[in-house]
Amino acid sequence: MKKIICTIFMVLIFGTIVSAQVSPAVLPTKEQLKWADSEIGVLIHFDMPVFEPGYNFRKNWNYHPDLSIFNPSELNTDQWVAAAKSAGATYAVLVAKHCSGFSLWPTKAHPYSVKNTPWRNGQGDIVGDFVASCKKFGLKPGIYASTTANGYLKVDNPGKVVSGKPEEQKKYNEIVKMQLTELWSEYGKLMEVWFDGGVLPPEKGGFDVLAMLKKYQPQAIAFQGPFGHENNIRWVGNEEGVAPYPCWSRADSTTSASGVVEIKGLNGNPNGLFWCPGESDFPLRLNSSFQGGWFWHKDQDNQLRTLDELRNKYCKSVGRNTNMLLGLVVDTRGLVPDADVQRLKEFGQMIKKSFSDLLGRSAGSENELIVEFKIPKPLAYVVIMEDIKKGERIRGYNLFGMVNGKWEQLASGTSIGHKRIELIKEGMFSAVRLEITKSDGAPIIKSLECFGR
Repeated sequence: MKKIICTIFMVLIFGTIVSAQVSPAVLPTKEQLKWADSEIGVLIHFDMPVFEPGYNFRKNWNYHPDLSIFNPSELNTDQWVAAAKSAGATYAVLVAKHCSGFSLWPTKAHPYSVKNTPWRNGQGDIVGDFVASCKKFGLKPGIYASTTANGYLKVDNPGKVVSGKPEEQKKYNEIVKMQLTELWSEYGKLMEVWFDGGVLPPEKGGFDVLAMLKKYQPQAIAFQGPFGHENNIRWVGNEEGVAPYPCWSRADSTTSASGVVEIKGLNGNPNGLFWCPGESDFPLRLNSSFQGGWFWHKDQDNQLRTLDELRNKYCKSVGRNTNMLLGLVVDTRGLVPDADVQRLKEFGQMIKKSFSDLLGRSAGSENELIVEFKIPKPLAYVVIMEDIKKGERIRGYNLFGMVNGKWEQLASGTSIGHKRIELIKEGMFSAVRLEITKSDGAPIIKSLECFGR
């Protein structure tokens, strides 16, 4: 799965506005606040390569797997969502259409979908089942639909027909509009929509996706969404689940309408004009496994990430002011594999246990906060959260621990945002002190929590 982050929309006439901008004026929307609180989500892939691993649409544009091979007789979206929930996920994004062009819902746009497969005699709708399962288990649903590549319709990045013929491009645009209309209007409110690689803009032969988004899903968080959508989020630059540090929720711009040019500056900008936080995605299976770990392949249960790896990625995604989006595979049965289900459960249990021994907490708007313990304790994590309803104000901080009556520096940093997790390697401490060294306005610490080993 190739991700290309959206191009920066730099407008020089905004230069004087940027220099005068203060943090409190750039704030998250209600939807962005809810999204940040969600912290952990999953991204579920299920497409023709699961049934025909050798398929590569770019090798032969005139070939696509026969629909007769798609018959996951045990498919159960309840099992998918339950597995996600056990990992601590609060939202789930389904890849409704990936690069093969095969559609997991009975689209009216073309015949290459579940409606013409043996599965449930062509009467099934995986997207509908998935949304129902999310509601059943209390997860917020999202939908990914790749518009930039489609093997069945002979389209490649950035959403252009390979023939280059204007009439074929126009026909493809109409198909994409019909499919997005179906996905955004027939399955209820979506928490997140994914534009993997963006959408070809009108000036380059595409269509106005922003108008569609405002019409059908105006409140949805949009990953690599079109410029002008107020609930955009951005990619962190890798599929390893590791956000850069510092990682600011503000940026010099939201995304552009094209989303087809890789950019620098993935850390964001604490003085940026727009609130456009990051989402850190990575697959549960190793990136070196089949299709980058995003799709299932037999005999690869040994490719699962270890619990230590998952803990590390949690701390470098959620703990660096982004959300963590964990990729899940579905096998030929139509189920998340047993080994993956077990690892997800173990991960969820591990995170709960890691942050269960609360030694003390504090909050406030002072430049210094202290948390005292009843007796000296081994410290594992210090978790700092800003009240981002007021913006990202903190620009620098130091963290100290008291050992035998003396303060010792444990860490220092810049960005906190929604959540910053500091790992403490060793030592017995009787107190922790947070010192804000630089801020734009009064710092507002929503929570300073200390967790033992």
